[in-house]
Amino acid sequence: MRKPLKPLASNTLTCYDPKGDFIWLICRPLIWLPRLIQVSSSFLIFVVNLLIYGSSQKERVQRNLAQNLFSTFTSLGPCFIKLGQALSTRPDLVRRDWLEELSNLQDNLPPFPQDVALDIFENELGISPYKIFKDFRGEPVAAASLGQVYKARLYRNYWVAVKIQRPNLEFIIRRDLVLIRFFGKISAPFLPLNLGFSLTEIIDEFAQSLFEEIDYEQEARNAERFSNLFSENPTITIPKVEYSLSSKKVITTSWIEGVKLRSREDLEAHHLDPKAIIRTAVISAIQQLLEFGYFHADPHPGNIFALRGKSGKLGHLAYVDFGMMDSISDYDRISLVSAVVHLINRDFCELANDFKILGFLSPSTDIKPIIPVLENVLGAQLIDSVNSFNFKKITNQFSALMYDYPFRVPARFALIIRAVVSQEGLALRLDPNFRILAIAYPYVVKRLLMGDTEEMIEILLEVIFDSDGHLKLQRIESLLSILTNPNSDSKDELLPLAASVLKLLLSEDGSKLRKAFLMALIKDDRIDVSDFKKLIRLLKQKIGNEFSLGTSS
Repeated sequence: MRKPLKPLASNTLTCYDPKGDFIWLICRPLIWLPRLIQVSSSFLIFVVNLLIYGSSQKERVQRNLAQNLFSTFTSLGPCFIKLGQALSTRPDLVRRDWLEELSNLQDNLPPFPQDVALDIFENELGISPYKIFKDFRGEPVAAASLGQVYKARLYRNYWVAVKIQRPNLEFIIRRDLVLIRFFGKISAPFLPLNLGFSLTEIIDEFAQSLFEEIDYEQEARNAERFSNLFSENPTITIPKVEYSLSSKKVITTSWIEGVKLRSREDLEAHHLDPKAIIRTAVISAIQQLLEFGYFHADPHPGNIFALRGKSGKLGHLAYVDFGMMDSISDYDRISLVSAVVHLINRDFCELANDFKILGFLSPSTDIKPIIPVLENVLGAQLIDSVNSFNFKKITNQFSALMYDYPFRVPARFALIIRAVVSQEGLALRLDPNFRILAIAYPYVVKRLLMGDTEEMIEILLEVIFDSDGHLKLQRIESLLSILTNPNSDSKDELLPLAASVLKLLLSEDGSKLRKAFLMALIKDDRIDVSDFKKLIRLLKQKIGNEFSLGTSS
């Protein structure tokens, strides 16, 4: 048998080299010419329909065009399916009324022959699966665009999932990416795009992520890293990688026996609580983005399983398939927290600046005409409350603005948008009344009040003090209302959270907060405690009862 993989071995990703790949393919006309004809003819049909019907304002006509594009991507195989999925998160590249259709692109493809799968396994690991496993099911339990999964028993009752890559996948993807990049380069000057960077940069970003996804050694390490992040969380299960039975084209993990998050009815039929499952899924997703900085970028219903058991209000979940993962920098994480705070507080001027910091607006953009646009699009979603906010509706509205205002989607945020939209869509499927910010904002508030980084303290100062150094009592009341909401998980954590806030105030890191509070006592060169009296009354009103209840219990 082959030598087992090392969990923390050096990076062995298949290299993406656009110039080298172009030279490799151009020297093989018998490979690229037939494929070029096939791809060109497929898209030519779509382009002709687009020229004839593209200007139509009828919803049915645009839906037909979107379905035509959907069918074109599907018919061209794995690389184009992945391209279509990537485009479904790019409102700066694709019409708003086409995005929903492309978001339905799934990885489902017919399985490839069993004997081919067995040959790939044996070539990779040096032994037939029938000589390793006590029981190896003959038919795959799932067939996706990049590989197919088998269920096998390693010993006793220990079942595993064995994912085997499709034959010649690296060759197919390398060939098609050269063509996609070529078409992107020659068509970019004729497309009405407002990107701030070249279309080939976006294609290169997509290509690199796709090469990472087909490297199963990297996927094994992704799973290991993801598992370590949730090692202390009893609500999240990550399958264990069997490194001795994994390679670049085969990955073996422990089998997850759970229920796919396809529908509320499926969960209830297995006596599982959909709301508890949603709560866990969303909180874990927020942790990945805003705390860990490392996230599962493909959280569709087939990659998340509901498990039996509950921990308080939280259900139990398992993640699978770690080919599509991504990281977010500390700088971007802090900026996202800032943007969420400014959004909830309806501070659209600062939110516009956040968009500049994050790269959704260029640094030179004049934000004055942008502010009323943000207020119109985002403020309308917050008229009732945080609970009314729908992320998918917002992305749809922004996609309509991409051609009139200088908004763009930075390449590094494409997978984040995909993950958030997928997560919200999954939650809405299980609970139509779900709103992602209703859970996300209490989490952000807790992070602010804990002040675990200097940047978080700066944001907290901005939230609770105005430019003159006075307390923003209305903002503080808003924060406390969110934490004491009967439906909020934070309500059960008020005592430990209060202890964390007190610890912060007394610590060296809290010196800026202490100074700000002292300066707030001084108004017109005299000490004024009126705001502090109001603050104390507010604290008693909002959380005094919670403390007394916690003490009495």
